[in-house]
Amino acid sequence: MLSHPVGARAAAALSLRAVDCDLLIAGGGLAGGLVALRLAQVRPELRVGIVEAGQSLGGNHTWSSFAQDVSAAQRAWTAPLIAHDWAEYAIRFPEHGRRIAAGYRSATSEKLDAAVRAAIPEERLWFGSAVSALAPTRVMLSDGRVLNARATIDARGQGPTKAIDLRWQKFLGIEVELAEPHGLTGPIIMDATVPQLDGYRFVYTLPFSPTRVLIEDTYYSDDGDLSPPTLRAHIADYAVRQGWRIAHTGREEVGVLPLALGGNIAAFWDEGVPGVPRIGLGAGLFNPITGYSFPDAVRTADLIAGLPAHDPATIYRAVRDMSTRAWGRRGLYRMLNRMLFLAADPSERYRVLQHFYRLDDALVGRFYAAASTWGDWARILTGVPPIPIPRALKALATYRSKA
Repeated sequence: MLSHPVGARAAAALSLRAVDCDLLIAGGGLAGGLVALRLAQVRPELRVGIVEAGQSLGGNHTWSSFAQDVSAAQRAWTAPLIAHDWAEYAIRFPEHGRRIAAGYRSATSEKLDAAVRAAIPEERLWFGSAVSALAPTRVMLSDGRVLNARATIDARGQGPTKAIDLRWQKFLGIEVELAEPHGLTGPIIMDATVPQLDGYRFVYTLPFSPTRVLIEDTYYSDDGDLSPPTLRAHIADYAVRQGWRIAHTGREEVGVLPLALGGNIAAFWDEGVPGVPRIGLGAGLFNPITGYSFPDAVRTADLIAGLPAHDPATIYRAVRDMSTRAWGRRGLYRMLNRMLFLAADPSERYRVLQHFYRLDDALVGRFYAAASTWGDWARILTGVPPIPIPRALKALATYRSKA
């Protein structure tokens, strides 16, 4: 606070010196990085900054999505982040397998880091800085520094919550180089022919070259705990089963993604710092069943970039409204999650997805885009149920009031 009166021009100049950024993003992951990149593209007059606890943006991750999950314009502006692109993908279940002719794309943290560094001046990227506290116009760092901004955004990811009932998709992936070509024409996004352990288990495979492939051992589980040595052994076993000989291993990534069963989105938002907008997983913006967050993060970036003003109140209202609307539209997705986690025996959970994948390609595509129609849901929920009806009814009754 000023200790003596000053003229309007001097006060304005002092204010400009005191503000480090127009918009300061706490967290340099996918959601924060995309907002910074999009603002640099369409609102270059805004001084955007990022505070990131690590030494690079995006961590060590691969974010995949289906081409139709975002618009053509959004595919264009995110193109620099896409490291791999395929025209089809496959699924495998004990009693059913197929290929689906749909575009599938993978963005990488390396691409995100490079794109944002090229767009945001180095002096507005604070690396190795953990956030100790946030306010609508201020970020306090653990080393005692304070950064001032005209508005802040919390992009630090999913934190503890009592408002939403969550389960977890957890995985460990290893990028390997094979001695001979693997023969894949596209990703295998679910291979559930593997032994079912710790809930619904499948292996996810992305072929990056004829001999280079990312293999992820993945679980839809009631807890977020995983044992890296065990999952590494599973991946080695899977490669042997496919007839692949690993010449050497490379990058490894670990992830634990939230899956939503029910809850109260208003209470979820009220758990946050008053007046501070949240984005990404911390805003509940992810597909409730798959955990995919790339499409929502792209839409959030476009939303914020298109706002008429970038003060805390305007941004907060916009992203909270977006989050609330998305939550409302996705109630049936959370209901299907309740069938998966609460009504099906863990060793039989794969049957829910196996049942779903017998439906047509277009319906599957809308499902992954979180854009299913009422007709789609009628088809998804009819037919011979893959789980006992009494358990399904009990799961629905338990969550009827808070889905």
